[in-house]
Amino acid sequence: MKMLFHYNWKVREEWYAWCEGVSEEELLKKRTGGVGSILETLFHNIDVEWSWIRVLKGEEDFKENFEGYRSLDKVRELDARFKPEVEEFVANWDSSMEDRVLVSTGKDGTEYTDPWGEVMRHIIAHEIHHIGQLSVWSRELDREPVSADLLGRGLADSTRTGENN
Repeated sequence: MKMLFHYNWKVREEWYAWCEGVSEEELLKKRTGGVGSILETLFHNIDVEWSWIRVLKGEEDFKENFEGYRSLDKVRELDARFKPEVEEFVANWDSSMEDRVLVSTGKDGTEYTDPWGEVMRHIIAHEIHHIGQLSVWSRELDREPVSADLLGRGLADSTRTGENN
């Protein structure tokens, strides 16, 4: 699981580099599907990841507003601000946390109970889903998307040392 968080972070960084070659107008252009624009999708991935981790830690969940982050630099700054907290939580993850239960209430008042391990995997899958959307949009711009391949990224090296279970 830790490896997949590292995968998402690495791919996210590659999307930032990809964005450097795209005009701000194109990065902010509303697109079909997803949460809106390329930049807003990157923002959304950061915000959702951080939000879920805060909830698992028993801390207040609040959402950042994209309006304050309408540039690549500002999205990167947000990532740099939120990522250390997420990285620490992921780094300290162990199997004893897998079956802890998160109780949450949906917008309609429905109460949900989810094992922490499922929540963590949901966070991973959420970003991978949006990586696919970014790839489609990049092709609409006649640009090669960032590779979604897990292989060849050197992520297994740290697994051998026990870092990325």
